[in-house]
Amino acid sequence: MKILTYNVNGIRSAASKGLFDFLKDENPDVVCLQEIKATQDQADIAAVEALGYHHFWFSAVKKGYSGVAIFSKKAPNHVHYGCDQEEYDHEGRVIRADYDDFSVISAYFPSGTSGDLRQDVKYRFLDYFFDYCQQLRKTFPGLVVCGDYNICHKPIDIHDPVSNKNSTGFLPEERAWMDKWFESGMVDTFREFHPEPHSYTWWSFRANARANNKGWRIDYISVTDNLKKRLKSSGILAEAKHSDHCPSYVVL
Repeated sequence: MKILTYNVNGIRSAASKGLFDFLKDENPDVVCLQEIKATQDQADIAAVEALGYHHFWFSAVKKGYSGVAIFSKKAPNHVHYGCDQEEYDHEGRVIRADYDDFSVISAYFPSGTSGDLRQDVKYRFLDYFFDYCQQLRKTFPGLVVCGDYNICHKPIDIHDPVSNKNSTGFLPEERAWMDKWFESGMVDTFREFHPEPHSYTWWSFRANARANNKGWRIDYISVTDNLKKRLKSSGILAEAKHSDHCPSYVVL
């Protein structure tokens, strides 16, 4: 099973840049999208269904903001919309699809880039989501947590760790949360196969950052350690340019 995650920065915008042709070529079994910025009725449902996907959408209450979705070739046993917390569910942050022996989550973590209030929201979300997943593992012990975490874990994950040491997305408190996350029995699937530097999933639109590969790795696919033995490959598809992010994938 190939699982792909992608912050599309607006699914309608990404579709206009060839998103569905890309998905046809890559042919993932499960697609986790973040920041769809649309409701289901605003998107090109016919294009999704033409690729053979069942599709599930969890949009923000605020129009044109946030939102997550899961496309799946195989119909899930169950889809859970949200993470059972009103503040984050209003923002369309989390959706989960349950299969026979594991569950896939598409999550869009708050960014914190717009100031202290949103940074506080981000910290609260991190604490809540950690506990939510720990509880979830008691019922669904196999989790694949895909999404835009909006955090670079280590200096290797950011092009300039020195000048960004006080930037949201690379703050000590955020990185400590990532330490806790991976120490709790979650596996960073990309790093299982790729220990090398200069691999990023997001680039600023400013200063020709993408062309110069001045990026950040803030999108992850984490799996519970009981799935580690089933990992076959993982990668970043940096040539896909439908967004300021690029997709990542894992094969189980």
